Amino acid sequence: MSIKISGAPCCWGVDDPKNPYLPPWERVLQEASQAGYKGIELGPYGYIPMDIERVQEELSKNNLTIIAGTIFDDLVSESNLENLLKQVDDICSLITKLPPAPQEEGQIFPAPYLVIIDWGHDERDYKAGHPDQVERLPAEDWNRMMDHIRAISEKAWKQYGVRPVIHPHAGGYIEFEDEINKLMEDIPYETAGLCLDTGHLYYSKMDPAQWLRDCAERIDYIHFKDIDLQMYEEVMNEHIRFFEACGKGVMCPIGQGIIDYDSIHQLLKDINYHGYITIEQERDPRNADTSLQDVSQSLAYLKSVGY
Repeated sequence: MSIKISGAPCCWGVDDPKNPYLPPWERVLQEASQAGYKGIELGPYGYIPMDIERVQEELSKNNLTIIAGTIFDDLVSESNLENLLKQVDDICSLITKLPPAPQEEGQIFPAPYLVIIDWGHDERDYKAGHPDQVERLPAEDWNRMMDHIRAISEKAWKQYGVRPVIHPHAGGYIEFEDEINKLMEDIPYETAGLCLDTGHLYYSKMDPAQWLRDCAERIDYIHFKDIDLQMYEEVMNEHIRFFEACGKGVMCPIGQGIIDYDSIHQLLKDINYHGYITIEQERDPRNADTSLQDVSQSLAYLKSVGY
Protein backbone atom coordinates (compact mmCIF):
# COMPACT_ATOMS: atom_id res chain seq x y z
CA MET A 1 0.00 0.00 0.00
CA SER A 2 1.48 3.31 -1.12
CA ILE A 3 -0.21 6.30 0.53
CA LYS A 4 0.71 9.96 0.92
CA ILE A 5 -1.03 12.13 3.51
CA SER A 6 -1.82 15.72 2.55
CA GLY A 7 -3.62 18.69 4.10
CA ALA A 8 -6.35 21.19 3.27
CA PRO A 9 -7.07 24.86 4.07
CA CYS A 10 -10.37 23.91 5.78
CA CYS A 11 -8.22 22.80 8.73
CA TRP A 12 -7.63 26.55 9.22
CA GLY A 13 -11.34 27.32 8.85
CA VAL A 14 -11.12 28.18 5.16
CA ASP A 15 -14.44 27.13 3.62
CA ASP A 16 -16.04 30.41 2.55
CA PRO A 17 -13.54 32.65 0.73
CA LYS A 18 -15.64 35.70 1.69
CA ASN A 19 -15.35 35.02 5.44
CA PRO A 20 -13.60 38.11 6.91
CA TYR A 21 -11.76 36.05 9.55
CA LEU A 22 -9.73 33.80 7.23
CA PRO A 23 -5.99 33.52 7.90
CA PRO A 24 -3.71 34.58 5.04
CA TRP A 25 -3.16 31.77 2.53
CA GLU A 26 0.60 32.17 2.86
CA ARG A 27 0.31 31.32 6.57
CA VAL A 28 -1.75 28.23 5.79
CA LEU A 29 0.91 26.94 3.41
CA GLN A 30 3.68 27.72 5.89
CA GLU A 31 1.95 25.93 8.77
CA ALA A 32 1.01 22.94 6.60
CA SER A 33 4.70 22.59 5.78
CA GLN A 34 5.69 23.02 9.45
CA ALA A 35 3.30 20.22 10.39
CA GLY A 36 5.08 17.87 7.98
CA TYR A 37 2.78 17.85 4.95
CA LYS A 38 4.21 17.70 1.44
CA GLY A 39 0.92 18.36 -0.34
CA ILE A 40 -2.13 20.55 0.19
CA GLU A 41 -5.42 21.30 -1.54
CA LEU A 42 -6.06 24.65 -3.18
CA GLY A 43 -9.07 25.29 -0.96
CA PRO A 44 -12.28 27.04 -2.05
CA TYR A 45 -12.28 28.96 -5.32
CA GLY A 46 -11.13 32.50 -4.66
CA TYR A 47 -8.99 31.86 -1.58
CA ILE A 48 -5.56 31.18 -3.04
CA PRO A 49 -5.08 33.67 -5.90
CA MET A 50 -5.07 32.52 -9.53
CA ASP A 51 -1.52 33.87 -9.87
CA ILE A 52 0.82 31.09 -10.98
CA GLU A 53 4.07 32.85 -10.14
CA ARG A 54 3.00 33.90 -6.63
CA VAL A 55 1.48 30.55 -5.80
CA GLN A 56 4.47 28.66 -7.16
CA GLU A 57 6.85 30.82 -5.14
CA GLU A 58 5.00 30.06 -1.88
CA LEU A 59 4.66 26.35 -2.66
CA SER A 60 8.35 26.11 -3.47
CA LYS A 61 9.31 28.01 -0.32
CA ASN A 62 7.31 25.52 1.74
CA ASN A 63 8.19 22.37 -0.24
CA LEU A 64 4.52 21.72 -1.08
CA THR A 65 2.56 20.60 -4.13
CA ILE A 66 -1.15 21.05 -4.89
CA ILE A 67 -3.10 17.80 -4.60
CA ALA A 68 -6.53 19.07 -5.67
CA GLY A 69 -8.67 22.04 -6.53
CA THR A 70 -12.31 22.24 -5.51
CA ILE A 71 -15.62 23.33 -6.97
CA PHE A 72 -17.77 23.92 -3.90
CA ASP A 73 -20.91 25.47 -5.29
CA ASP A 74 -24.53 25.10 -6.37
CA LEU A 75 -24.51 22.26 -8.91
CA VAL A 76 -28.30 22.30 -9.32
CA SER A 77 -29.30 25.72 -10.67
CA GLU A 78 -29.26 26.11 -14.43
CA SER A 79 -28.27 29.77 -14.03
CA ASN A 80 -25.01 28.72 -12.29
CA LEU A 81 -23.59 26.49 -15.04
CA GLU A 82 -21.58 29.26 -16.73
CA ASN A 83 -20.00 30.14 -13.39
CA LEU A 84 -19.17 26.48 -12.71
CA LEU A 85 -17.47 26.05 -16.07
CA LYS A 86 -15.46 29.25 -15.53
CA GLN A 87 -14.26 27.80 -12.23
CA VAL A 88 -13.14 24.63 -14.03
CA ASP A 89 -11.08 26.75 -16.44
CA ASP A 90 -9.54 28.93 -13.74
CA ILE A 91 -8.74 26.09 -11.30
CA CYS A 92 -7.46 23.62 -13.89
CA SER A 93 -5.41 26.30 -15.69
CA LEU A 94 -3.63 27.01 -12.42
CA ILE A 95 -3.11 23.52 -11.01
CA THR A 96 -1.88 22.01 -14.29
CA LYS A 97 0.83 24.66 -14.64
CA LEU A 98 2.24 24.08 -11.16
CA PRO A 99 4.82 21.34 -10.53
CA PRO A 100 2.92 18.04 -10.22
CA ALA A 101 2.61 16.02 -7.04
CA PRO A 102 4.54 12.73 -7.07
CA GLN A 103 2.51 9.80 -8.35
CA GLU A 104 2.40 6.81 -6.04
CA GLU A 105 2.97 3.32 -7.39
CA GLY A 106 -0.41 1.80 -8.21
CA GLN A 107 -2.20 5.17 -8.26
CA ILE A 108 -4.62 5.06 -11.21
CA PHE A 109 -5.04 8.78 -11.88
CA PRO A 110 -2.30 11.26 -10.97
CA ALA A 111 -2.94 14.30 -8.79
CA PRO A 112 -4.03 17.05 -8.93
CA TYR A 113 -7.74 16.23 -8.89
CA LEU A 114 -10.79 18.42 -9.30
CA VAL A 115 -13.09 17.76 -6.32
CA ILE A 116 -16.74 18.45 -7.18
CA ILE A 117 -19.12 19.26 -4.30
CA ASP A 118 -22.71 20.47 -4.35
CA TRP A 119 -23.29 23.28 -1.87
CA GLY A 120 -25.41 26.35 -1.19
CA HIS A 121 -28.93 25.21 -0.29
CA ASP A 122 -30.35 26.38 3.05
CA GLU A 123 -33.03 23.70 3.06
CA ARG A 124 -30.31 21.02 3.09
CA ASP A 125 -27.69 22.86 5.14
CA TYR A 126 -29.92 23.01 8.23
CA LYS A 127 -30.77 19.30 7.87
CA ALA A 128 -27.21 18.01 7.35
CA GLY A 129 -26.85 14.57 8.92
CA HIS A 130 -30.62 13.90 9.01
CA PRO A 131 -31.52 11.51 6.15
CA ASP A 132 -35.11 11.06 7.37
CA GLN A 133 -35.91 14.77 7.61
CA VAL A 134 -34.99 16.10 4.16
CA GLU A 135 -36.69 16.13 0.81
CA ARG A 136 -34.72 14.75 -2.10
CA LEU A 137 -34.35 16.68 -5.33
CA PRO A 138 -37.19 16.23 -7.83
CA ALA A 139 -36.12 14.11 -10.82
CA GLU A 140 -35.87 17.10 -13.16
CA ASP A 141 -33.54 18.98 -10.81
CA TRP A 142 -31.48 15.86 -10.07
CA ASN A 143 -31.02 15.16 -13.78
CA ARG A 144 -29.92 18.76 -14.37
CA MET A 145 -27.35 18.43 -11.57
CA MET A 146 -26.05 15.22 -13.21
CA ASP A 147 -25.79 17.08 -16.54
CA HIS A 148 -23.79 19.82 -14.83
CA ILE A 149 -21.46 17.27 -13.22
CA ARG A 150 -20.91 15.64 -16.62
CA ALA A 151 -20.13 19.01 -18.19
CA ILE A 152 -17.68 19.93 -15.42
CA SER A 153 -16.05 16.51 -15.55
CA GLU A 154 -15.67 16.41 -19.31
CA LYS A 155 -14.15 19.89 -19.42
CA ALA A 156 -11.66 19.09 -16.64
CA TRP A 157 -10.58 15.80 -18.22
CA LYS A 158 -10.71 16.52 -21.94
CA GLN A 159 -9.28 20.05 -21.86
CA TYR A 160 -6.86 19.77 -18.96
CA GLY A 161 -6.26 16.09 -18.18
CA VAL A 162 -7.45 16.67 -14.59
CA ARG A 163 -9.32 13.74 -13.05
CA PRO A 164 -12.71 14.84 -11.65
CA VAL A 165 -13.87 13.24 -8.39
CA ILE A 166 -17.30 13.75 -6.84
CA HIS A 167 -17.43 14.35 -3.09
CA PRO A 168 -20.67 13.61 -1.20
CA HIS A 169 -20.92 16.38 1.40
CA ALA A 170 -23.08 16.99 4.47
CA GLY A 171 -25.56 19.75 3.74
CA GLY A 172 -25.58 19.35 -0.06
CA TYR A 173 -27.88 17.47 -2.42
CA ILE A 174 -25.43 14.56 -2.71
CA GLU A 175 -25.17 13.49 0.91
CA PHE A 176 -27.11 10.39 1.92
CA GLU A 177 -26.90 6.71 1.07
CA ASP A 178 -29.66 6.73 -1.55
CA GLU A 179 -28.22 9.84 -3.20
CA ILE A 180 -24.70 8.41 -3.45
CA ASN A 181 -26.07 5.17 -4.91
CA LYS A 182 -28.10 7.14 -7.47
CA LEU A 183 -25.05 9.24 -8.31
CA MET A 184 -23.05 6.07 -9.04
CA GLU A 185 -25.82 4.83 -11.33
CA ASP A 186 -25.97 8.10 -13.25
CA ILE A 187 -22.26 9.03 -13.48
CA PRO A 188 -20.06 6.16 -14.69
CA TYR A 189 -16.50 5.78 -13.41
CA GLU A 190 -15.25 6.65 -16.91
CA THR A 191 -16.69 10.15 -16.40
CA ALA A 192 -15.68 10.82 -12.78
CA GLY A 193 -14.41 8.97 -9.74
CA LEU A 194 -15.42 9.33 -6.11
CA CYS A 195 -13.76 11.21 -3.29
CA LEU A 196 -15.23 9.68 -0.15
CA ASP A 197 -14.84 11.52 3.14
CA THR A 198 -14.91 9.48 6.34
CA GLY A 199 -16.23 12.36 8.42
CA HIS A 200 -19.07 13.27 6.08
CA LEU A 201 -20.09 9.63 5.79
CA TYR A 202 -20.29 9.26 9.56
CA TYR A 203 -21.99 12.64 9.99
CA SER A 204 -24.66 11.55 7.51
CA LYS A 205 -25.38 8.22 9.24
CA MET A 206 -23.19 5.90 7.17
CA ASP A 207 -20.37 3.54 8.14
CA PRO A 208 -17.15 4.98 6.63
CA ALA A 209 -15.32 1.62 6.51
CA GLN A 210 -18.23 -0.12 4.82
CA TRP A 211 -18.56 2.59 2.18
CA LEU A 212 -14.83 2.62 1.46
CA ARG A 213 -14.98 -1.15 0.97
CA ASP A 214 -18.17 -1.17 -1.11
CA CYS A 215 -17.05 1.69 -3.37
CA ALA A 216 -13.41 0.59 -3.67
CA GLU A 217 -13.48 0.38 -7.48
CA ARG A 218 -14.89 3.91 -7.78
CA ILE A 219 -12.59 5.72 -5.33
CA ASP A 220 -9.74 7.83 -6.70
CA TYR A 221 -9.14 10.04 -3.66
CA ILE A 222 -10.04 10.03 0.06
CA HIS A 223 -10.59 12.64 2.77
CA PHE A 224 -10.06 11.78 6.43
CA LYS A 225 -11.85 13.58 9.27
CA ASP A 226 -12.69 12.61 12.83
CA ILE A 227 -15.81 13.41 14.83
CA ASP A 228 -16.19 14.34 18.50
CA LEU A 229 -19.08 12.04 19.45
CA GLN A 230 -20.37 14.14 22.34
CA MET A 231 -20.48 17.30 20.20
CA TYR A 232 -22.00 15.35 17.30
CA GLU A 233 -24.85 14.11 19.47
CA GLU A 234 -25.38 17.67 20.68
CA VAL A 235 -25.54 19.29 17.23
CA MET A 236 -27.81 16.56 15.88
CA ASN A 237 -30.43 17.91 18.30
CA GLU A 238 -30.02 21.53 17.18
CA HIS A 239 -31.35 23.52 14.22
CA ILE A 240 -27.89 24.37 12.96
CA ARG A 241 -25.98 24.78 9.73
CA PHE A 242 -23.22 22.28 8.97
CA PHE A 243 -20.39 24.81 9.30
CA GLU A 244 -21.92 26.19 12.51
CA ALA A 245 -21.61 22.64 13.87
CA CYS A 246 -17.98 22.61 12.73
CA GLY A 247 -17.45 25.96 14.46
CA LYS A 248 -18.64 24.34 17.70
CA GLY A 249 -15.97 21.64 17.35
CA VAL A 250 -17.82 18.64 15.92
CA MET A 251 -14.67 17.83 13.92
CA CYS A 252 -11.61 16.96 15.98
CA PRO A 253 -8.02 15.86 15.27
CA ILE A 254 -7.68 12.39 13.75
CA GLY A 255 -7.46 9.74 16.45
CA GLN A 256 -9.33 11.79 19.06
CA GLY A 257 -12.84 10.99 17.81
CA ILE A 258 -15.21 8.14 17.07
CA ILE A 259 -13.81 6.91 13.73
CA ASP A 260 -11.60 3.82 13.93
CA TYR A 261 -8.57 4.64 11.78
CA ASP A 262 -6.73 1.49 12.80
CA SER A 263 -9.44 -0.62 11.13
CA ILE A 264 -9.58 1.71 8.14
CA HIS A 265 -5.84 1.28 7.68
CA GLN A 266 -6.31 -2.48 7.36
CA LEU A 267 -9.27 -1.93 5.05
CA LEU A 268 -7.22 0.25 2.72
CA LYS A 269 -4.66 -2.55 2.52
CA ASP A 270 -7.47 -5.01 1.74
CA ILE A 271 -8.82 -2.90 -1.12
CA ASN A 272 -5.30 -2.09 -2.34
CA TYR A 273 -5.72 1.69 -2.18
CA HIS A 274 -2.79 3.71 -3.51
CA GLY A 275 -2.47 7.47 -3.70
CA TYR A 276 -3.46 10.48 -1.63
CA ILE A 277 -5.47 10.91 1.55
CA THR A 278 -6.15 14.46 2.71
CA ILE A 279 -6.74 15.31 6.37
CA GLU A 280 -9.52 17.79 7.03
CA GLN A 281 -10.86 19.37 10.21
CA GLU A 282 -13.38 22.12 9.50
CA ARG A 283 -13.53 24.83 12.13
CA ASP A 284 -14.32 28.48 12.74
CA PRO A 285 -11.38 30.41 11.24
CA ARG A 286 -11.33 32.51 14.40
CA ASN A 287 -9.93 29.37 16.04
CA ALA A 288 -7.14 28.93 13.49
CA ASP A 289 -4.47 29.56 16.11
CA THR A 290 -4.80 25.90 17.15
CA SER A 291 -4.72 24.60 13.55
CA LEU A 292 -0.99 23.90 13.42
CA GLN A 293 -1.19 21.90 16.65
CA ASP A 294 -4.23 19.95 15.45
CA VAL A 295 -2.98 19.08 11.97
CA SER A 296 0.38 18.06 13.48
CA GLN A 297 -1.43 15.76 15.93
CA SER A 298 -3.56 14.25 13.15
CA LEU A 299 -0.52 13.48 11.03
CA ALA A 300 1.42 12.07 13.99
CA TYR A 301 -1.50 9.80 14.93
CA LEU A 302 -1.86 8.39 11.42
CA LYS A 303 1.87 7.68 11.29
CA SER A 304 1.65 5.95 14.68
CA VAL A 305 -0.92 3.45 13.36
CA GLY A 306 1.02 2.68 10.20
CA TYR A 307 -0.03 5.15 7.52
